[in-house]
Amino acid sequence: MDIRQLQYLVALAREKHFTRAASACNVTQPTLSGRIRQLELELGVPIVERGQRYQGLTQEGARVLKWAQLILNNWASMHQELAHLATSDFGLTGRLALGAIPSALPMIPYLTQAVRKLHPHIDFTVMSMSSEEILRGLDDYSLDAGITYLDNEPINGLIATPLYTERYSLFVPAGHPLAGQPIVSWGEASKLPLGLPTTNMQNRRIIDRAFRTAESRPEPALETNSVVNLYSSVKLMGLASIMPEYIVGIFGEDPDVHAIPLTSPNIAQSVGMITADRDPVAPLIRAFREAAASFSTHGLAAVQLANQKIT
Repeated sequence: MDIRQLQYLVALAREKHFTRAASACNVTQPTLSGRIRQLELELGVPIVERGQRYQGLTQEGARVLKWAQLILNNWASMHQELAHLATSDFGLTGRLALGAIPSALPMIPYLTQAVRKLHPHIDFTVMSMSSEEILRGLDDYSLDAGITYLDNEPINGLIATPLYTERYSLFVPAGHPLAGQPIVSWGEASKLPLGLPTTNMQNRRIIDRAFRTAESRPEPALETNSVVNLYSSVKLMGLASIMPEYIVGIFGEDPDVHAIPLTSPNIAQSVGMITADRDPVAPLIRAFREAAASFSTHGLAAVQLANQKIT
């Protein structure tokens, strides 16, 4: 058994196609198939369901995959630590894969900036994902960390670092009858033509729960999993929308859009970073945890400053 066999197996499970997995590993399809077959012979168990096309892993194969993911993760962490020891004057190097709920995406640069101040050679891959996708990504090692809600759905077996508290505002176009109001109730908001997050997003479930508490049931005119699209729907389509209040600070002063704090009920959700509880901790993940802890202590002022810009 060697590392390449495990890499081929993880690629096959990810791509669910022999040819695509071989291409991702920069080898021929016969080479990938042969090395996985060799792994089966060495372990004495069938790993891949046999057929003309990829049909999935056997029960034994699923367990081998979990071990392969763990071994490859530790192997990568070892290389990160050794590389850091060899080049300690230059800081850590490598790439972190991050998944974030759409409403938290505007806050990611605060964290990545904090990391790069200490380690300028760390790069990032940032993906917009639902909370369920983030949990799956942490479980199968395709993500190093996730930014999600901490108090709305279970995050058992993970290390959580609170970052900031998310509150909500009603966003309306300039000239809207409610644009000059100091506050708006969820009940009032429910009567408007709304753009809302899609129903698979945890952000939407929080919004729906607030509407139920207000005994209201809106029928959205637009659903999307993009905060940018929601903001554009207010600015260009004339819809109203419900988004985190700090969005105003992210997009900057905009005379075409007004944000009004929502009340009755008052909703506040804790947003934070989650990582898998594994030991040893990869140096890149440790650096990101430290940045998150610093942000939750000091960087929160940036969010509060953005909140103060609400018109």
